[in-house]
This record gives sequence, structure tokens and C-alpha cells, in this order.
Amino acid sequence: MLQNLQKYHIILASNSPRRRELLSGLGIHFDVQVLPGIDESYPAFLPAERIAQYVAHKKAEAYQSMTGSDDLIITADTVVVCEGEVMGKPADAADARRMLRKLSGKTHQVVTGVCLATKTALRQFSVSTDVTFKTLADEEIDYYIGTYRPFDKAGAYGIQEWIGYIGVTGLKGSYYNVMGLPVQRIYAELSKL
Repeated sequence: MLQNLQKYHIILASNSPRRRELLSGLGIHFDVQVLPGIDESYPAFLPAERIAQYVAHKKAEAYQSMTGSDDLIITADTVVVCEGEVMGKPADAADARRMLRKLSGKTHQVVTGVCLATKTALRQFSVSTDVTFKTLADEEIDYYIGTYRPFDKAGAYGIQEWIGYIGVTGLKGSYYNVMGLPVQRIYAELSKL
């Protein structure tokens, strides 16, 4: 499958082990390259549902000067949106606790923005998934944070971890998007290249 990609050297621009695992699941060969210090800020007026795509695009632009003619760079960014608040990665345990308490008993959106960039072309899109949590007890939140240390995850949780097993009561959309990479949509977009 995806024989059309044989002409490309595919680069995943992410440190995320989950994104590496998910992209590997598509059966394509890729390398991982990460540039340190990419600015992930965004304008305050940007609607919440556009932030992840905006940041993914900024990441793709950072790679443009080093992109060879046969390179295909994949960048992504994920945010959690709950009642209008955009949640990235928590700063510390207290911030993670605050985020999980806010998500408790509610439905929120997980939005992942993706850019597929070559030297001459750019495809960008975002995918949104609705996730519903049961009401989480403080003991459950504290156990999860202490055991799993979810400080590298938007919204302070990984759906594939313990908190997802015991806390997620509903999901509308892509499960893999919640993990950080909407591989179904990426596959469809890569098929069009």
C-alpha cells in the first residue's frame, strides 16, 4: 500500500513515542528528526479549533530550510478543548490535577492538527474527537498523576493509559486522534500525494 510514497524520504518531526508507534502502524518507512526550540505560540484571537493546525503549520515551516527535494515532513500538534479552555501539556502535577478536575464528568474535544510538507507543497488539516469522562474521584486523579506522570500529554492524560481505561465513558471520532495522530486521515491524505 501507499506505493506512491516510495519517491519520498518521510520524516516524522515529533519526539512522541505514541506518534512514532501510530505512524509505524501504517506500514511506511520513516525517520524521526526533531528540531529543538520551535516556537509553539499562537495568536490569542485564534479560535480554539484552529490552534493545533496553526502550531503544526509553524512546525512545518521550521523545517522548510532543511527540506530536501525528496523529503516529506509530517508535523502534528494536539490540544484539548474543554468549555472554551485550550489545554496543552501541564506545567506540573498541580496543573495536571487542575486539568483533570476540569475534564471530570464532562465532554471535551481533542484536536490534532497535521501538516504534510514537501519542498514545493503543503497539505494541512485537523481532526477533532469528542471524549467524555466519568466524574473522577480526587484519589483516581492523584493515583494517575503519581503513577503515570502525564506531563507530556495535552490535557494531562493518555487515553491508552489507566485513566482512559477507568475514566472514558464515551468517544465520538477517532481514538487514534486522541492518542495524538489521526492515522486514518493521514493515510487518506498520503494516498492522494
